[in-house]
Amino acid sequence: MPKDLTCSTYTFEILRKGNFLYVDKTEYIWKLLQPSSAMYFLARPRRFGKSLTLSTLKAVFQGKKELFKGLAIYDKPYDWKVYPVIHISMSGWLLTPFENYEESLRNIVLEQAKENGVVLEKEAAPTMFRKLLAALTEGGTQAVVLIDEYDKPLMDNVGAPDIQRYLSLLKGFYSVLKDRERDIRFAFVTGVTKVCHVSLFSDLNNLRDISMDAAFATMLGYTQQEFEENFAEWIAETEPQQTLPHEHFLPEIKNWYDGFRFHPKAESVYNPVSLASFFQNGGEFRNYWFTTGTPTALFRMMQQQSLNLPLALEESVPMDFFEAFEINRIDAKTLMYQTGYLTIVGSENYSASETSVPLVSYRLGFPNYEVRHSFNSHLLNYYANLTFGDSFQILERLAKAVRSGDVAGFVEELKRLFAGIPYAMRGKPDAEYQPTAYVVFMMLNSYVSGEHRTSSGRIDLVLTAAEWTYVIEFKINKTAKEAMKQIQNKDYARQFLGRGQRVVAVGINFDTRKRQISSWLHEEMTD
Repeated sequence: MPKDLTCSTYTFEILRKGNFLYVDKTEYIWKLLQPSSAMYFLARPRRFGKSLTLSTLKAVFQGKKELFKGLAIYDKPYDWKVYPVIHISMSGWLLTPFENYEESLRNIVLEQAKENGVVLEKEAAPTMFRKLLAALTEGGTQAVVLIDEYDKPLMDNVGAPDIQRYLSLLKGFYSVLKDRERDIRFAFVTGVTKVCHVSLFSDLNNLRDISMDAAFATMLGYTQQEFEENFAEWIAETEPQQTLPHEHFLPEIKNWYDGFRFHPKAESVYNPVSLASFFQNGGEFRNYWFTTGTPTALFRMMQQQSLNLPLALEESVPMDFFEAFEINRIDAKTLMYQTGYLTIVGSENYSASETSVPLVSYRLGFPNYEVRHSFNSHLLNYYANLTFGDSFQILERLAKAVRSGDVAGFVEELKRLFAGIPYAMRGKPDAEYQPTAYVVFMMLNSYVSGEHRTSSGRIDLVLTAAEWTYVIEFKINKTAKEAMKQIQNKDYARQFLGRGQRVVAVGINFDTRKRQISSWLHEEMTD
């Protein structure tokens, strides 16, 4: 009988004492412990194992060696010395408005003081944190500091007028790690995002950032080998319940839940929560990770910044893209990456000359079907003001239309979508209509390419479904005739002919005054 799975327990001791499956990651833990004094920072998407990693480290520094029997670290040359541990998590506390957060931060420190047998008076949180460290390390003892979801107060208040107050308080709080560095044997700070050192960690320059370190790229999440070895019994038990052929079962799981890559040369990893949820639900392929939170703030940011989603997905990014950012100047595409909606799908070396140092550009994309479909569903819900039931019905009718060559049918469904976009949400015209259409077609599980590059320009949208390929050009406050003329003059359809598909050119014009499609034309293209 396979070991139990859990998506709600993140305490290492509970997992090891119970009959729960634990994928051994302690080889990485041992590597982290090698320096006599070390301080690390790691950014990973939510629900990716950060809390369990901190709980595992806590058990190590509490000297609970018996919990690690059978794991990689058990027989390593480590002394298992016991240290006082300050384990701070920002999850579960009231973080808004600012006054509530300020009080929560004080209570977080008081909670840790009580666990370590230290009595503190309630005062400013940074002062309390400093006094707690001083009390625990009196007499030359060093302490361990573990901080989980350090950035949650900031991400919960993105766009708030008093965000600078949060930054100021947190900067003072985290600066204690620098001020009391001599008292700290080990520190590990985790979060979803990398908030710029200028705004938060300007004084804390002694943290080693391993977020994109190849040596730790697979420390969280499961590699293909780890998945197949640790879940072998679950795979064997679940596969008979499937209608999929044997040779398609594992590839389909990979298509849904694998694909996260945290270094261009590293192996991709599965989301651990999604994988466990899949087997807990009898092998039902559906979204699990995304239901833990709806990225409304991200969608609002995309709308405010008029993010061109097709272009954003197409353009490569430099290494600087992955560095920390200022919280009051967040780029929506950067936030999509750091929160796990985009991942590294490829890289390319280039240089200015044969003798110059090679530069690297990175291609980003959705990591897997679960994230892509869920993101697009919520994005459509946000932009078009539809319930999930309504959007599913529209998508069902759209799928039928595009697979049968019914251009009139899918244009009518687009009209229904655009009619639902609230006026107050509308941004620039090209940021309102074309990305919405792109998301709609992508959700049809067809081949979609937005802003498709050709030798003579960019095609707004290329869609392939069944025997049909659609070459679509959008115009704003012009005419469908002009859209068709551009397709013809630039010979956009030429590259798609002769592939065994029926190719249709579609010109669509949006009238921003009417906030709707005003005209459209189509023509089947031939050699």
